[in-house]
Amino acid sequence: MTLALRQLDTRASGFEDGLRRLLQWSEETDARIEGRVAEIIADVRTRGDAALLELTAQLDGLQAASMAALEIDAAELQAALRQITPAQRAALEAAAARVRDYHQRQFDACCRSWSYRDADGTLLGQKVTPLARVGIYVPGGKAAYPSSVLMNAIPAQVAGVQEIVMVVPTPGGQRNALVLAAAAIAGATRVFTIGGAQAIAALAYGTATVPRVDKITGPGNAYVASAKRRVFGQVGIDMIAGPSEILVLADGTTPPHWVAMDLFSQAEHDELAQSILLCPDANYIARVRAEIERLLPTLPRATIIRASLEGRGALIRTRSMEEACAIANRIAPEHLEVSAAQPQRWEPLLQHAGAIFLGAFTSESLGDYCAGPNHVLPTSGSARFSSPLGVYDFVKRSSLIEVSAGGAQALGPIAAELAYGEGLQAHAQAAQLRLR
Repeated sequence: MTLALRQLDTRASGFEDGLRRLLQWSEETDARIEGRVAEIIADVRTRGDAALLELTAQLDGLQAASMAALEIDAAELQAALRQITPAQRAALEAAAARVRDYHQRQFDACCRSWSYRDADGTLLGQKVTPLARVGIYVPGGKAAYPSSVLMNAIPAQVAGVQEIVMVVPTPGGQRNALVLAAAAIAGATRVFTIGGAQAIAALAYGTATVPRVDKITGPGNAYVASAKRRVFGQVGIDMIAGPSEILVLADGTTPPHWVAMDLFSQAEHDELAQSILLCPDANYIARVRAEIERLLPTLPRATIIRASLEGRGALIRTRSMEEACAIANRIAPEHLEVSAAQPQRWEPLLQHAGAIFLGAFTSESLGDYCAGPNHVLPTSGSARFSSPLGVYDFVKRSSLIEVSAGGAQALGPIAAELAYGEGLQAHAQAAQLRLR
């Protein structure tokens, strides 16, 4: 069956309207979900562990007599590490090492405390301290995501967070050994087999068993996203994650079946994922489309990929690579592949993307698993103002001010003048009392 994949051309009169419809996406959750999430959060706040046990039985089909049955201890995590195959363990450990090295470099570049003294001896600076306890949400519904364990827990550990509380749903009580092994490698301190809005509520407010955290990170379904919105302010959150996205910016030099498979790599996540190709070469676009038709039937998740490509995918012909870069900036995708012979030529033109993958050999999947940078990325155009998850999400900054006696003489009159102007006499007098 021929794939109904839309094609657009920037030369066409209806292009702008077509692009608008392609990108139209609302992060608003329907009223039914919002109402149910509100009920779940209120229930967990009121009844704590009892609510968690009931909701886990009701929603995940996992019956437990007590919360102890829903917590995985360190011994079981280590047992999972021994249970997986040597090849799986080697892959997890290699990926973890690269993720740790990247985030250690990130920490050294952005997260050190600093201070200086000005001419009158006043000390000014910034003190960077880690969050005390964080919660990481690992999806566990349609698939298992050991890579998400690494990407959330390792930056927190590098930042110096002492307690990393991991929650992961296990529908039917099926515990994934790879996910548990990843938790052992990444340094999760406590692991609970709970998920959904109830897990977010437990992390945000705490129960007798689940400790209250300072921040929650990690993606989830619509119920998880709605719950994160509701508890923000009570705790910090990383971002509200929408469906996965990939935009491939191609000059026609990459083998077309490589690009077809890269488009599939995001489309296979779910039916709402978005895969877009931008290219000035009409013949190349036709070749990519032919490879999509040829390869799609060979993939186990072909039904999901088809729905994603037909619903939200597109092949877009542009006038030039420069125009393709400009459109990429408008889209601000989660993943942006520059599949070109000279990717460094185009990179300076790209301003908005969660992650930029340069060159034909840099498949997005390498970034998902083992390149090193974080795969928790802004979606739905939020790369215009948001950044990937990183060590900076697990630290906070405090300003340091130590005014010398001489500094008080210089700063006092300035502060008093401005304070009187604002009508705040106590502010002004507090500064003036310190003048000689």
